[in-house]
Amino acid sequence: MPEATAHQLDLDLEQDLALDFIRVVEDAAIASARTMGQGDPPKSDQVAVQAMRRAFEHVPIDGTIVIGEGERDKAPMLYIGEQVGAKAPEGVAYPKVDIAVDPLEGTNLCATGASNSIAVLAASEPGGLLHAPDCYMEKIIAGPACRGALDLDAPVSENLRSIAACLEREVGDLTIVVLDRPRHADLIAQIRAAGARIRLINDGDLSAGIAAAIRGVGVDAVMGSGGAPEGVITAAALRCLHGEMLARLIVNTPELEERVASMGIRDPKRIYTARDLAPGKKIIFAACGITQGALLQGVRFFGDGSRTQSLVMTRSTNKVRFVDAIHLMRPPGPRGVRLY
Repeated sequence: MPEATAHQLDLDLEQDLALDFIRVVEDAAIASARTMGQGDPPKSDQVAVQAMRRAFEHVPIDGTIVIGEGERDKAPMLYIGEQVGAKAPEGVAYPKVDIAVDPLEGTNLCATGASNSIAVLAASEPGGLLHAPDCYMEKIIAGPACRGALDLDAPVSENLRSIAACLEREVGDLTIVVLDRPRHADLIAQIRAAGARIRLINDGDLSAGIAAAIRGVGVDAVMGSGGAPEGVITAAALRCLHGEMLARLIVNTPELEERVASMGIRDPKRIYTARDLAPGKKIIFAACGITQGALLQGVRFFGDGSRTQSLVMTRSTNKVRFVDAIHLMRPPGPRGVRLY
């Protein structure tokens, strides 16, 4: 490939491809939103995966799924190692891209009609996203003002004081998001003892982590343990937002120790930053709301189609773009399109 052509494709990774990735998450969101409240989580997840896979067929990339729905024997999910992207014309080489996906973040939220489920993906150049094992990960996530001020091994009260100082607030003014799980009982007790407010969520710590890095959403930090793959996708978003994240894998079984070692992770007790989890020089993050949330509106259907709200951000631009889109399914009737 001529050097100029290769350079242009590299630029497109964060420019033209950002729009393509919005369409990918939009398709997954619309498909899963049609199952909202039906009480069938596997179905909600399945239609999101199928829609996302079909959408990738039109994206001009040589893509590899590095974080997905499972290993090769888990097909037809978007499995780790799966190749995605449009077929390149003869003599053309599309850019190689590593992709982390969660076609339906908050599966149970969608199935029950609860808020904050999203379709999400992150992409980078090869090697730009950590190949995280499917295990839990300790996390503390906050906004850009808290960079360098947090300590994963410090007492909860100390981290809360640090966050409050960085935000020029009192601890009692903070809102901390925690997954409502029995394993977090002690964490919740410590946050309450320190005087901070808590927002307990049933699922969806990925969207909460993104919200913590965006001012005005009402989330000051996320604490507790959640999925490691979701942690990598969150880290990609935080690289674009200059947010703060510290994380450590929870490796507590012999089987998991072997799994982590086989993935090339030499120190399972290592504390990762967002840069460690998503070290890419070029990063794209895209998400589309499925059910109504604090960060994104959910999919809304009307007689002629649907309306979505998405966000896309890239590491190089330092911008977050919110995209409100109308998807027409057929020609509008005599009264025209209703934009709601």
